[in-house]
Amino acid sequence: QVQLVESGGGLVEAGGSLRLSCAASGRTFRWHNVAWFRQAPEKEREFVAAITWSGGTTVYADSVKGRFTIARDNSKNTVYLQMNSLKPEDTAVYYCAADGALRSNVRVGIPFYDYWGQGTQVTVSS
Repeated sequence: QVQLVESGGGLVEAGGSLRLSCAASGRTFRWHNVAWFRQAPEKEREFVAAITWSGGTTVYADSVKGRFTIARDNSKNTVYLQMNSLKPEDTAVYYCAADGALRSNVRVGIPFYDYWGQGTQVTVSS
């Protein structure tokens, strides 16, 4: 079982930066891929970025490529999402999630992710 808690959200002006953290508990966390998703009001939840259990592979949505960076520190059971050059359209609740499988290839579909945090609000003002 993996439990996830996000933090680091807030209000920032366009062009600014935020770093989200996803702190995990559970002895198997280091073997799970982790992804960030986001959901804006009245929109479906969408994939943002993912990182494999080893940290060796990262994948990004086209909308955030070059601006966001996902990283993990398995010694701290934490995954990070560094968000730079933020835009108003990045405004959403951001969720981290852990893939249900262990040591798998990176996957971006929501159904693959069995463990979810409660979310953290990111608001970017224009």
